[in-house]
Amino acid sequence: MAMNKKLLTGIFENSRDKKIIIIGDLMLDRYLFGDVTRISPEAPVQVFDIRKSEFRLGGAANVAYNIKTLGSEPFLIGITGEDSESDLLKNSMQDLGIDTEGIIPEKDRPTTSKSRVISDSHHLLRIDSESKDDISDNSQTKILSLLSEHAEKDSIVILQDYNKGVLTEKLIRKVSALSLKMNFKILVDPKFDNFFEFKNAFLFKPNRKELEDSFGIKLRDLNDLDDIAAKLIKKISCQNVIFTLGEQGMMIYENIRGKLKKEKISTKARKVADVSGAGDTVISTIAVCLSGGASLRDSAVISNFAAGIVVQEVGIVPVNKKELIENIIKSGK
Repeated sequence: MAMNKKLLTGIFENSRDKKIIIIGDLMLDRYLFGDVTRISPEAPVQVFDIRKSEFRLGGAANVAYNIKTLGSEPFLIGITGEDSESDLLKNSMQDLGIDTEGIIPEKDRPTTSKSRVISDSHHLLRIDSESKDDISDNSQTKILSLLSEHAEKDSIVILQDYNKGVLTEKLIRKVSALSLKMNFKILVDPKFDNFFEFKNAFLFKPNRKELEDSFGIKLRDLNDLDDIAAKLIKKISCQNVIFTLGEQGMMIYENIRGKLKKEKISTKARKVADVSGAGDTVISTIAVCLSGGASLRDSAVISNFAAGIVVQEVGIVPVNKKELIENIIKSGK
């Protein structure tokens, strides 16, 4: 189906202000931009002179930001520590008009933060502060309570996992059970841990590395994906699968009345500066398009264009709706 301007604007008009719930690992991304021009006299290491620093939303918070810039209304549920990074994260969200009601502080746990040192568009170093321990039972209870309060029939709920302890095996199972009871759609962006615990999702979206690591295989060619998709859908009882394959684009498998329909979508990136956050962009765009009444196939095509835009920028940046629509129209697709 051709992507004309009327169709695209209609999808985004229909998705305007629709609530989309995100549960997952929140992150604060710090970017230190500067120059390296000399070696330290103290040790044989480079000296990095900071020119400027920026704070951006990362992880599930970046998913919320993308949903916001695409015109829908994100409701983000996640955990932070009781620290200055938590304050920076919440202040950044508030500045962008993103609701912070679902942010739950947990004592003795650091807010996940990643500091990237960048010179001339090159990443020199990344410094992480995080805990990968499971969140407390009390926090899990609060998350389920917030989900029950804000989800409705046909709501879209994104489970955004980075293996930082929020999406525990227990919580995943309870969210799945609640989705069957309340009839909302779950979109899963998985990581390695608990990969096969995400049951009954509308969409399961692993990347190539996550797929290979979880199945313990090395893909020889894309034809190997057919058998894996069938096994995965049977194992976790999901309705649809999208494999994101980097420079090879995406492969969609839709379960239509028990038969798998597949389609390959080629990548749209003209140049790649930084792949950070591309997966966040894909799941965000799919969720917004689905909420606007688009088919899964069209949602995936639009998300592929969105990813092609953001990977051209250094650092994690949200997709711009106007630029996205213009790019798709120009492509003639």
